[in-house]
Amino acid sequence: MMEWTDRHCRVFHRTLTRRAWLFTEMMTEQAVRHGNRQKLLGFDKVEHPAALQLGGSNPQGLAEASRVGEGFGYDAINLNVGCPSDRVQGGHFGACLMAEPKLVAECFVAMQAAVKIPVTIKCRIGIDDQDEEAALDAFIAAVAEAGCKTFIIHARKAWLKGLSPKENREIPPLNYDRVLRLKVANPTLLISLNGGLQTVAAGLPHLATLDGMMMGRVAYHNPWELTQVDPAFAGQPAPVASRREAALAMVPYIEKHVATGAPLHHITRHILGLYHGQPGGRYWRQVLTVDGSKPGAGIEVLYKALEAVEEQARQVAA
Repeated sequence: MMEWTDRHCRVFHRTLTRRAWLFTEMMTEQAVRHGNRQKLLGFDKVEHPAALQLGGSNPQGLAEASRVGEGFGYDAINLNVGCPSDRVQGGHFGACLMAEPKLVAECFVAMQAAVKIPVTIKCRIGIDDQDEEAALDAFIAAVAEAGCKTFIIHARKAWLKGLSPKENREIPPLNYDRVLRLKVANPTLLISLNGGLQTVAAGLPHLATLDGMMMGRVAYHNPWELTQVDPAFAGQPAPVASRREAALAMVPYIEKHVATGAPLHHITRHILGLYHGQPGGRYWRQVLTVDGSKPGAGIEVLYKALEAVEEQARQVAA
């Protein structure tokens, strides 16, 4: 998720689950090749397993960017063929490439030939007026024939004209059955479900047929839901037993960050949802947002936010 799942967000999410794969925000292959690589790609070793998500349509450029990602230590490369934004379309990548399965196959071949780690594809079930049955079958067949074995499928169409990215996440109807049928027809492929999954429990019934599930914005806005991953998928307890423990687990990372002179809010903006739906959650968000944005703010802001949320919880309990 562009400008959301940066390195600080991913470190926080890793405090909540040891088993889930973490994905970077989508980066263009041009940015990876020509931009500040350490700023874009640098990540903490605690994030593993982590996948670098790329956007682009130039096979050679994507191959080079994949090599760079592998060199930084990522565990997989994911090509995004699902983002419907106007800016992404203007760059000739994202969901518009679902109309060009041959080109996507060429991109995959070049990327996979460039690296030893897996290359995967994230896509929609179709775009615009495409037939969800025939077009998706043709797209998957072309890319699978090129060697791709793993697909993450957002179970909605993307309408490239007339709908905003936000509307494209909400208005086109979910069609989980279409993804399930795709898996039944392609039993050797690894197919994961994305789109509209608000809880881990909601995705589990689909795993009787499918191979995995991806959670996007709900994991950001209600990150505590990630503590359900390890018990459900590995039969292991979550790494933390309470929201307070999760917050305190970030202390060393935050202290190291602010010691470099970097702003506190670069990290705290990603943990605003920790107390989502909990008594005092508003106070938690308020302290982190207001005090965390002040020049020179440090770890004391986190402790102040914890005190505020816990005092409110005590008042509610009383």
